[in-house]
Parts: sequence; C-alpha cells; structure tokens
Amino acid sequence: ILKTLNSWFWWENIWMPINCTWADFVDRDKLVFPKPHQLYATIPYAFVLLIIRFFSERYVAIPLAKALGIKNVRRVKPQPNPVLESYFRECSRQPSQSEIQGLAKKCNCTVHLVEKWFRRRRNLEIPTVLRKFQEAFWRFSFYLTSSIVGFIFLYDKPWFYDIWQTWVGYPFQTLLPSQYWYYMAEIGFYWSLLFTLGIDNKRKASDPPGLYLIGFTFIFFCPSQDFMAHVVHHLAAIGLMSGSWCGNYVRLGTLVIFVHDTADFWLEAAKMFNYARWEKTCNMLFIIFSIAFFITRIILFPFWILRATLYQPTYYSTTPVIAYFLFNGMLLVLQGLHLYWGYLIFKILKRFVFLK
Repeated sequence: ILKTLNSWFWWENIWMPINCTWADFVDRDKLVFPKPHQLYATIPYAFVLLIIRFFSERYVAIPLAKALGIKNVRRVKPQPNPVLESYFRECSRQPSQSEIQGLAKKCNCTVHLVEKWFRRRRNLEIPTVLRKFQEAFWRFSFYLTSSIVGFIFLYDKPWFYDIWQTWVGYPFQTLLPSQYWYYMAEIGFYWSLLFTLGIDNKRKASDPPGLYLIGFTFIFFCPSQDFMAHVVHHLAAIGLMSGSWCGNYVRLGTLVIFVHDTADFWLEAAKMFNYARWEKTCNMLFIIFSIAFFITRIILFPFWILRATLYQPTYYSTTPVIAYFLFNGMLLVLQGLHLYWGYLIFKILKRFVFLK
C-alpha cells in the first residue's frame, strides 16, 4: 500500500509539465536541480536554529529586556493539591462561589485558601512579559535576518525585477546555493516553531502569523484550539515550501518568502516595545508594519506574484499540471487571509487615528 501511495504521490503528471520525467532532473551540464530527499536536512537545521534561539534569548534578549525596563516577575506556585489540580484541568479554571465552597469542604480547608490556590494557579498559565519579549525577540531576529539575506540573494537576480523570468527555462532551472540555504533556513525555522509549540507562550488563534494556508475555517472559528491552530499553520507553511521545492518553483518560492518576512519583523519589533511600555515607539513601529503589510500583501502579492502563478504559466504550457491548481489554490487562500488580516489592521489604525 505504501509503495502504491508513494508512486501515486510522485506521479510526473502531478509535478511537472507533459513529456517530462524525474529522470530529466538528474544533475548534468552544470545544472543542479532541487531533490525531494534534500528536505530531510531541514530537521537537523531546525535543531541548529533551536540552539541559536536558546543562546540568543538568554544572552541577548534578557539583557536587552532589562535595559528597556522589563523586569522578571517570579510567580508564587500554589501548594500541591491533587483534588484542586484535577478540577482546574478538567472542570473549570474559574469555579463559581458554590463550587469553591464544595471544594473547600472536600479538601478540608477554608474558602479563602481555595480562592487563593485558583488565583495562583491561573497566574502560572499566564506567560510573563519577559517570556513574551524573548519570543518576540527571536522572531524579530529571524525575520529581520531572513529579509536582509533574502534581499542580498535576490537583488541581482533578473526575476526580482522581471517576474516573467521566473518561468524562463522552466522546469529546467538550475538551483543556486543561495536558494538552497534560503529554503533550508525557512523550512527549518517553521519546524523549530512546531517543535516548541508545547513550551512557547499560548497566543490567541487570531494572532496573525505569516502563512495560514489551509484549515482556515477551523482556525478562525475555533479560537480555543490554539495548539491545533498553530500546528495546522506550521505544517501548511512547511507543506507549501516543500511542495514548491519538489516542483522546482524555487524562484517564485523565494519571492513569496521574501514578501512575507519583510513585514513580519516590524510587527515583532512593535510587540517588543509594547512589552517595554514604550508606547510612542510601539505605535510608530505598528504604523510602519501596517504600511509594509499593505504594500507587500495587498498590492505586491496579488498583482505581482499571483499574476505570475495564475496567468503567466499559460504562455509556457497549454496543459497545466495538477500542482498548478494545488499551489495556486493555496496561494489564493493565502490572499484571502491577507485581506482578512488587512481588515483587522485597518480597524486598529482607524481607532488609533480617530479615537486616540
């Protein structure tokens, strides 16, 4: 069964134009092609990024937070109580007064002690400002580095200025070393976020990450499923980038990554200064983020990248492959989410300007 499924998954008509086979993508004549097995390397790269994150959060983010006036608040843990802990996890984190009285009798203690226990237990679930700052710093560092490196990799490439060049010579476009490392770092980053979901701060499902692609109805209307929402998000991002790697849509893929990362680091910077209570700086950074978001995701993405993925391939092939519909479907969903996030950002800016 697995062998049959594998042969179906790698069927040539799914991934490449007609009359092309996987045998055509063997390296030759100084042409190097992306290979699916290279994606296995993103797993060890993810652990390298986790090591870098550990040291950057501890030895850079914490001193920076202290310099900005953020203090490390140590919360008092409640006394171990299996009965109250079981009720907290399985029934309610905020029990009513009658429930508290019942629990007090069951534990043979006062109502005040039960109320105090639940208050301290709830506080443990709330991440400290310092912890939030550390995570925002790591994301800011990665997105900023990715944006700078992406620009260095792309600024001298003809397809960065002429989007038609993304299809010239397709599918026999050689893989550049810069493209390899750009993809490996980006996919490894999302693997690292997936590995740390259990220990990272729990955010609302309405927080706008970079690449919500599939399962968007589940994410939007089930905000309590925060963990699963982020699992879907990270797997979707990894899936889209991995699929574009296998189909050799690398030129377009690097442009998609660059367009998204250039706005994200402004948002993370705004979060950092928000945690430090630098209100004016935070507001200014959020305005810059909003401008960058609207330029990159409401203008450039649909009128530059989507135009290249939907319209231009028809000039190079009269028989679109299945991957054409699959990737464009996910990119269209992504654009719909851009419009959704843009609407939320516009509402915030409207309140900021007119309601102070």
